[in-house]
Amino acid sequence: MDNHQREALLLAPYAMHAADSAGRVYDEPTHAYRSPYQRDRDRIVHSSAYRRLAHKTQVFTGSLGDYHRTRLTHTLEVASVARTLARALRLNEDLVETLALMHDIGHPPFGHAGEEVLNERLEHEGGFNHNAQALRIVERLEQRYPSFAGLNLTREVLAGQSRRATKGAAAAESPLLEVQVVDAADSIAYDAHDADDALELGMLEPGDLDGLSLWSEAVRAVHERFAALSPDELRRATIHELLDRQVSDLLQHTQQRLREKHPDSVAAVRKAPLIAVTSPELAEQKRELERFLFDRVYRHPLVLAHRLEATAALGELFDGAAARPDELQSPYAEIAAEESPRRAAADYVSSVTDRFALESHGAVTLA
Repeated sequence: MDNHQREALLLAPYAMHAADSAGRVYDEPTHAYRSPYQRDRDRIVHSSAYRRLAHKTQVFTGSLGDYHRTRLTHTLEVASVARTLARALRLNEDLVETLALMHDIGHPPFGHAGEEVLNERLEHEGGFNHNAQALRIVERLEQRYPSFAGLNLTREVLAGQSRRATKGAAAAESPLLEVQVVDAADSIAYDAHDADDALELGMLEPGDLDGLSLWSEAVRAVHERFAALSPDELRRATIHELLDRQVSDLLQHTQQRLREKHPDSVAAVRKAPLIAVTSPELAEQKRELERFLFDRVYRHPLVLAHRLEATAALGELFDGAAARPDELQSPYAEIAAEESPRRAAADYVSSVTDRFALESHGAVTLA
């Protein structure tokens, strides 16, 4: 049984079947035993941009310890949640995994703090957005094949990432369900894990979260199943419950919407309003938790102190690269000539790790 036959047997009619792929920008022969989306996944995993996520900040920098998530471990957790959702909904797991593994490869060092620095430096040149940067990476910056620049991913993967890059803009059609599931998995993962990391690092006490309905419901559910847990055991069990509660709600609500809309094809999914969404009740609980995390965690004095050091280093590294574009290596030197030195500097700086940015400052040689 080949991949197309397997997908025809296992996937729902509203899933994206590899047999219906619009192909790649540069035509390539089909692979003997891997579907197009399996090949896309492997190209992401073997890219240098993906490897560097291991040393890029999610929320907390490496100087605070080694328990908390990096951009890479967050990405793996998103992929895990997304694959669970995809299998339950009979979606294309290979496509979902590819989209999940790719979704954050455009992030610069120091997470959103680094993104703000680069966006300010490129204020008059279109700005900087990590979702759009991911497309630049897979379409141009990765240099791994002799026949083309970039990774030559399928059009479905590129379109899915493009949708993330234009999030908030009016769209004529909804994205594939696989794209919708990855967006939901991203939110599920960071809502649970940012709280977990903050508790582990001592930035929050468990009692600080008691007033949040999603958290308090998870704690009650844990107490109903277990007795006499230590504080650490209670925290871990609550995080598990928080994940399970979000995934279960999304599945139940999405399955209900599938029954109501009854999409029988990808085209029908695109014409329908978003299908993979949480219930209104859980959506409000998530907003409450995210407001709390923004105020108490992302704006915590310790986070802000590290942010000042990080943004200063990143700004200095950018300024040095923009002032000396002739010292940049390929493909950044070509980008400086074809677009601008500042755009080339942003491409270069966004590619490096936290450690490299802190150690290098004004240098422009790529580690």
